Amino acid sequence: MADPMKIRANHNNGVTEVKVLMAHPMEGGMRKDAQGKLVPAHFIKEVKATLGSRVVLQCLWGQSVSQNPYLAFKFKGGAKGEKVQVNWVDNKGDSRTDEATIA
Repeated sequence: MADPMKIRANHNNGVTEVKVLMAHPMEGGMRKDAQGKLVPAHFIKEVKATLGSRVVLQCLWGQSVSQNPYLAFKFKGGAKGEKVQVNWVDNKGDSRTDEATIA
């Protein structure tokens, strides 16, 4: 799962819109493989977005989120040229961090 996230951030009229595509299998733990064994749960459990030291989004997810989740959100503030950082942690302790410059 070394795939990076794809993040875009745009600022317009005092509002910053962020769009994130995260590469992750998001297994719920209820699907069976070809041999009939349960595929272990493997899902993103926490997502956090920051602008500098300010947390602009923090959410907890469960196993019912689809594979390769897409997340879009808006917040007041931010300016062109600033960086928005997105971080996620999954239930196996793996994490990814990536950032985008606001356009």
